[in-house]
Amino acid sequence: MKIDKKDLLLYAVTERSCLRSISLEEAVEQAILGGVTCVQLREKNISQDELIGKAKKLLVICHKHGVPLIINDDYEAALKSGADGVHVGIEDAPVKEIRRIAGESFIIGATAKTVEQAKLAEASGADYLGVGAVFPSPTKTNAIRITPQQLSEICGSVALPAVAIGGITAENVHEIKGCGHSGIAVVSAIFGAEDVKAAAQKLCTAAEETI
Repeated sequence: MKIDKKDLLLYAVTERSCLRSISLEEAVEQAILGGVTCVQLREKNISQDELIGKAKKLLVICHKHGVPLIINDDYEAALKSGADGVHVGIEDAPVKEIRRIAGESFIIGATAKTVEQAKLAEASGADYLGVGAVFPSPTKTNAIRITPQQLSEICGSVALPAVAIGGITAENVHEIKGCGHSGIAVVSAIFGAEDVKAAAQKLCTAAEETI
């Protein structure tokens, strides 16, 4: 499976600590029903076996709705679980090495905070970029901010589609309108909402209006 830019319109990154009396599986399904087009499973403090188990459960839900499932950081867990791909940060395993191991059909997303990083990710075989943080992020308080101009420069420097990430809400997303990104990646604005489906619907509309 390869990523299409339309799959990046509303990219949801899971965060279990945000959830309000709902399971992760329920939240992901509600998010997809609300318009989420891609799901990234992000778990920092569990074993690889636990990660694989969670991925397999979410994979059933995602594929039922035709939505790709991406695993954060751990490409081995992604391959073992049958997930569609992995997203790696700047300090994680090199894109080129993952591509060599996983093959061409495996989706690889890469974080880019500069034009140079974006070009390297493209040359190494990445399928899409995650660019940010475009706003202060409640889930990554030490994240380096990317201005709208920097977002435009990064998106314009490569042929890869990109998702903007970091503190994005339906209320502030208009501030990055027309920056050349293909979609927005959202964490707490979806998974921390009282009504996950309604929050996703609102963000999906906002994303369509600002891409």
